[in-house]
Amino acid sequence: MATPIMKRIASIALAGAASSALAACASIPGANVAPGTPITAAESAQGAEYHPQFVAEFGGEMTGPYARYVDQVGSNIALQSGLANSGDAFEVTLLNSSVNNAFAVPGGYIYATRQLVTLMNDEAELAAVLGHEVGHVAARHSARRQQAAQRNQLLGLLGTIVGGVILDSPELARLSQQGSQLLTLSYSRSQELEADQLGVQYLNRAGYDPKAMASLLASLASQNQLDAQLQGRGDATIPEWASTHPDPASRVQNALQLAAGGTGVTNRDLFLSRIDGLIYGDDPEQGVIEGRQFIHPELRLTFTAPQGTYMVNSTRAVSINGDQGRAQLSLAPYSNDLNAYVGSVFQKIGGDQQTLRPSSIERATVNGLPAAYGTARVNNGQQEIDVTVFAYEFANDQAFHFQTVTPAGQAGNFNAMYQSMRRISASEASQVVPRRVDVITAGRADSVRSLAQRMAYTDAQEARFRVLNGLSSSDQIIPGRKYKIVLRTN
Repeated sequence: MATPIMKRIASIALAGAASSALAACASIPGANVAPGTPITAAESAQGAEYHPQFVAEFGGEMTGPYARYVDQVGSNIALQSGLANSGDAFEVTLLNSSVNNAFAVPGGYIYATRQLVTLMNDEAELAAVLGHEVGHVAARHSARRQQAAQRNQLLGLLGTIVGGVILDSPELARLSQQGSQLLTLSYSRSQELEADQLGVQYLNRAGYDPKAMASLLASLASQNQLDAQLQGRGDATIPEWASTHPDPASRVQNALQLAAGGTGVTNRDLFLSRIDGLIYGDDPEQGVIEGRQFIHPELRLTFTAPQGTYMVNSTRAVSINGDQGRAQLSLAPYSNDLNAYVGSVFQKIGGDQQTLRPSSIERATVNGLPAAYGTARVNNGQQEIDVTVFAYEFANDQAFHFQTVTPAGQAGNFNAMYQSMRRISASEASQVVPRRVDVITAGRADSVRSLAQRMAYTDAQEARFRVLNGLSSSDQIIPGRKYKIVLRTN
């Protein structure tokens, strides 16, 4: 059986292979196909080829009742597009990711993350999101953008995106890409609006309330706002690393206009019963973020990020972002030589275009862990910056490292974080349990405040509860109505 660390190394290797394969793909299936035309054999083949790589990049495929329900709704709404005559022609995948995201690829492959599903409040919203993604496929948006850009990459503008990149050098930009890559689409505003329009059409054809598109976009915009507040960011627009579809707030009114006069079912209670118990937020198997602390119970490690930064946990790395610099915790193959390990990370950051070496490699011990570190100063074309690699040995075949970028002379900004890395005991690891959605029925004595106090968070309980349930700042609890709260439970 593969260990967690080997799975993680395999994920990194797979993503690298995907990038190489995509760059080498010269044909663009669907680029010259009329919008609305049934899925072609070439598109199906392309989607099947890259499906495993997308699944690996986004935390893996979920199975069981949750996944079957999402597949059922997605296959039904996709049929309304006319792209295929059978629901079996579509592959609808629920991804084990804590990022609010959904996307689709040519060939009938549709994806939604469990985190986005937990943000929804009825089946019509689930159908709206999946219908929007099918709309992108039906309109051949990805293929047309790819053709227009003259880039031989699957899905057009498929790339590595991370928020707050401060490097302008293409060679050194790899530092901001490694470990937090999200294989993702980027669409124009007109394409997003067209996909919204098609999604609303599909909702109407399937008998759903077409206003679900607007209500879901509003919830996503509220979640973006809350995330910005919790992370101390002034900009509440959706960060690039978090979604394929930026700025949902600007699309709400348009979606309402598209839905004007339409009616249909929402299947709210059915939906809530089907997602009851779904993991919310980080999956402990991928590590969890608690305030400024990151804890990985399987890899048995923890560290604390500096004050004034916020963390993003992806399937392949943890990113630490702030005004004082950028950092990532990742790993690479290790052969019991920390100095060589640090040197290899620098070489990978520099890539083929530039030789990057630290001025020296120093040895240290951090909380009982053998460590090695080095810093290289580089001019990125606008200013001098310091690139630091700080590595730790956890076993003869296991090492982790931070790689950071700071303004020149400020490499010490992350010293406290480097010194906070430590092993955790089996007892500490066992205490890390996931948060899950718990669907409850409000009683006569319940209020927003009383239900919010049951949320498994120490901060912003009421704000989290309102966003999770699609409630405005003035909405009140309706006795007998079902609501979502988040609890800690195995």
